[in-house]
Parts: sequence; structure tokens; C-alpha cells
Amino acid sequence: MLTEKQIIEIREHLEKAQNPVFFFDNDVDGLCSFLLLRRAVGRGRGVVIKSSPDLNSSYIGKIDEFNPDYVFVLDKHLIAKDFLEELAKRNIPVVWIDHHDVDVSWINDGVYYYNPIKSGSNEPTTYLCYKVAGRKEDDWLALLGCISDGFIPDFFEEVREKNEDLLKKCRTAFECVYDSEFGRMIRLLSFGLKDRTTNVVKMLKFLIEARFPRDILEENDKTYSFHSRFKYIEKKYKNLIEKAEDNAGKKLLYFQYGGELSISAEIANELAYKHPDKIVVVAYISGARANISIRGRDVRKLTLKAIEGLEGATGGGHKDATGAKVLVEDLPKFKEKIEELAGEKV
Repeated sequence: MLTEKQIIEIREHLEKAQNPVFFFDNDVDGLCSFLLLRRAVGRGRGVVIKSSPDLNSSYIGKIDEFNPDYVFVLDKHLIAKDFLEELAKRNIPVVWIDHHDVDVSWINDGVYYYNPIKSGSNEPTTYLCYKVAGRKEDDWLALLGCISDGFIPDFFEEVREKNEDLLKKCRTAFECVYDSEFGRMIRLLSFGLKDRTTNVVKMLKFLIEARFPRDILEENDKTYSFHSRFKYIEKKYKNLIEKAEDNAGKKLLYFQYGGELSISAEIANELAYKHPDKIVVVAYISGARANISIRGRDVRKLTLKAIEGLEGATGGGHKDATGAKVLVEDLPKFKEKIEELAGEKV
């Protein structure tokens, strides 16, 4: 958890910011983090970070377009030096709120970095932003972001009491994601983020004003675009889950696929829920690279070992949920290493 001093500092930055831009990770934790701060301060633009693995100089165009006096980066574990250097040239302060375990000793004086992992905790960025925003009426949004990241917050029962029919089956975060209407909302938003930019912007504008969970669940003129996107992706998603389960071994479930949909993280999360005793690896092949999502007990160490010696490979994340990027030509080597490390190869 952030200290009270850190929470006050972030609030002071928000109050100073007259024209902030919020860059946030392309998942529901990142999205809800943005919504909580944006709804609290009542101003600013939101930009989804679709680049991987870092927020890089390709986003400087957004800085030139919006001309912000502050930049907030939410739930992104890596920021490229060239991006920060460009902001420093423009004298734009950066408030970076995250919960991943990464080395940030290199960042410059214009970056204010907040991460509870330094004090031994690891709450999702949504939880941190909820504490900063301090808006009780947004607790349902905060819960969406928290459970999407596998975390049950201390205000869970309060939200459940107000939305019992939407959360009645839940005991754990994963049960909420896969066995409740809150979970359906998470998939609606997650798949909505994977739409074209004009529809994502429409969704953000709607969510900034939404007051209740049922506002998201109801299909109408305002929600039509992301509901349609959800229906389109959900069919393909379920088909991919079925195909992936055919690849389950004794200790490892390895699945790779291609096509238009980069949803390896979502697929890996559900497979991990269904197969908690296995290490789950889902590789999405796009062009010359493969984006890989890995889930399982203590897979961070496994991930870093698996990419050793692979040219241009990157990887990291949480202890039990990581990501990696490797060249497609190196994917067979990566798979072989994973099989050895997981104990699947005898």
C-alpha cells in the first residue's frame, strides 16, 4: 500500500495538473486506474498504451497533440528513456504509478515514481488510484480493476452488498472474473480496449460518466460499439480456449496461435483458472515476433530463464503472471526451454 504521504503527494500533483494526459496499460487494471483519477479530477485525456513492452517515443505525437502540463503513467512497468527525455525537454513532470517489480534507478528528477512493492506489498494500480481518488461512489469501478488483476480488496463486501445479484457466486477474484456479471463487465471492457481508436475513445467518454455497473451491462446506443466488439471477440475467444485445452500436458499447457486478435493474456488467465495445477503458456504470433503470456506458481523466474540467450527477447512481470516477447524463429527454442523448466520433458 502507498503511504499516506505518497497519497497526498499524488493528490497534489492532480490538483496542479490543469491539462493532464493519462497514459495507461491496455488492460482493465490500467483502464480503471485512469477512470478513477480522471473522474476525481474532472479533466484530462486518456491514452491507451498499446506498444509492448514499453511506453516509448512513438507516443510523443500525443504530447504534441494535447500539449499537457502533466503526464500520468498508470500500470505500465516500462517507460523508454527516449520518451522521458522528450518530456524533460518540454519541462513536463511525470507521475508514474505502478505495482510491477522493475529497476527504475535510472529515472530522472522530473519523474515522480510510486510503487508499493518497495514496501513489500503488491496491490493493483487500480487499488492505489482508488485510495488516491477517495471517491466512495466509484468503489464498483475500483473493484472491476482489482479483481481483473486477481486481487480482492478490503472494500469487496461493501460493493457486494450493493450489487449482490452481480457478485453472488464470488469467493475469490478468479471466481468473480469467470462466474459473475462483474466478470462479464471485465471482458466487455477488456475486449472493448482492443477495438479501433475511434470506438475506444467513445467507450472512454461513456465510462467517465457511467454511474452504476448496470450502465456497462445494458446494451444501448452509448454502449453498442463495445458490446458489439465483445460479441465478436467472445466467439473467437471461446474457440481458442477449447483448442488450447487440447494441448494440456501433465505439468504444462502450451498453446500458440496467430490471426488478428492479440488476446494471449486473457486466454492465459482463464486457462490458469481452469488448470491451477499447470504452468500455462500462450504465445500469440504476429509478424516476426511472438507475444507470450505465462501463468503459474513462481513463473517469473521460469520466464527469465527461458529467454536467456535468445536474441532480442524480453520478459518479466509479477511472480505468478508474466509476459515475454521472442522472435518467431526462436519460439521452438523457447518452448523447449519451457518444457524442460516446467518438468514436462522427461
